[in-house]
Amino acid sequence: MFASFDLLMAFVLFAFVSSITPGPNNTMLLASGVNFGALRTIPHALGVSIGFMLMVLGVGFGLGEVFKAWPVLYTVLRYVGAAYLLYLAYKIATSGPISANGKSTAKPMTFLGAAAFQWVNPKAWVMAVGAITTYTPAQGYVVNVIVIAAVFALVNLPSVGIWVMFGSALRNLLQNPRWLMLFNVLMAVLLVISLYPLLFVQSAFS
Repeated sequence: MFASFDLLMAFVLFAFVSSITPGPNNTMLLASGVNFGALRTIPHALGVSIGFMLMVLGVGFGLGEVFKAWPVLYTVLRYVGAAYLLYLAYKIATSGPISANGKSTAKPMTFLGAAAFQWVNPKAWVMAVGAITTYTPAQGYVVNVIVIAAVFALVNLPSVGIWVMFGSALRNLLQNPRWLMLFNVLMAVLLVISLYPLLFVQSAFS
């Protein structure tokens, strides 16, 4: 298990800060909260947390070593992720207005879609690699990787949930189609800006 309680607490702080700060996931969850409400965004939020937990397990149990051995695979993944993020930005920017019954004419991201997105999310890769390389003791490694992944999921879910609730709280303020359109365009722009670390910052596996 962990070498010390202090190390575990340091990891919890890392998990909280990295989960609650802005990034592709939180930008999309905020937009989803506005366009679809908190209840319809729950599958999206669960997909983020559980998908990321599986990603941490994958990195911890050797996927990171595969990318170190063949960095071209990670390069391909990065640009696939960039293309998908641009597609998601387009979908957010062109989301329809909230209808009379309080729902958007578009559809929220599914659980499986959100879980799969983690594998092309640049911030998720940085978080997963940082968790495994910095906070996972070598002694009892397998158990520690499982603990790291589980704790990250437990910290991540309420953290991303804050963004969902904030978006849901903004729904009443954005009933005006013009303001909603401006909000969605802003979210799309922020999602595109989040491509910066993916395209211009050195790969974690180089």
